[in-house]
Amino acid sequence: MEQISTRLPVSGTSAYNLGGTAPIGLPATIRTLHSYTLQPNFSLGIDAYHPLSGKWGFVGGLHFENKGMKIDAGVKNYYMRIVRGGEELKGIFTGNVVTKVDMSLITVPLQATYDICDNLRFKLGPYVSYVTSKKFEGWAYDGYLRRQEEGHPKGDPTGQKIKLGHDEGERGDYDFSDDMRNWQVGVDFGIDWRLNNRWGLCADLSWGLNGIFKKDFETIEQTMYPIYGSVGITYQLK
Repeated sequence: MEQISTRLPVSGTSAYNLGGTAPIGLPATIRTLHSYTLQPNFSLGIDAYHPLSGKWGFVGGLHFENKGMKIDAGVKNYYMRIVRGGEELKGIFTGNVVTKVDMSLITVPLQATYDICDNLRFKLGPYVSYVTSKKFEGWAYDGYLRRQEEGHPKGDPTGQKIKLGHDEGERGDYDFSDDMRNWQVGVDFGIDWRLNNRWGLCADLSWGLNGIFKKDFETIEQTMYPIYGSVGITYQLK
């Protein structure tokens, strides 16, 4: 039977990314997840395969993708920098936080491959992404902020208590988009499954190795990594 490596030199891929931007391990300041809303995280790409020896090979690609999330979470003693009524406020917040992340990326993966059988291929390797557009924004609501007073440490819980409401104008908004990196690197593990000579299915897990924020960004204490799984279809181009 013909090997997959000889009949899939170049393929097109259409996939959907599902995941989020999160720290490794849930911090104690995040108490509950109220909701997670799916976003239009679609990906289109082209991959070229080159056989090496036996069942081994490598594949390189060019992908245009979107990665984003929207969550509503309950937090306690969570450090925030927000704007309400044109005034910037800093301090520890207890209440609810909505976070929206949206990133458009051009990604170049380079993966080693191993053919388990004629129709099943494992792949693993690094990727690099250039972020063409980025947003990290949201609001804090239905809670209170202990304002960080001048000369007091960052986590001081004794500052002025400022209540935040539910509606626009009462809540505290934030936008950290300008603090995000332009480049991301990570590791991608995936499986390709051929259905016939043209069509196939694919599944991947991409794990960022550097955080989405610049090194000098300190408002969010934990490093936020882009972690996304994807499922999609492949089509042999030639």
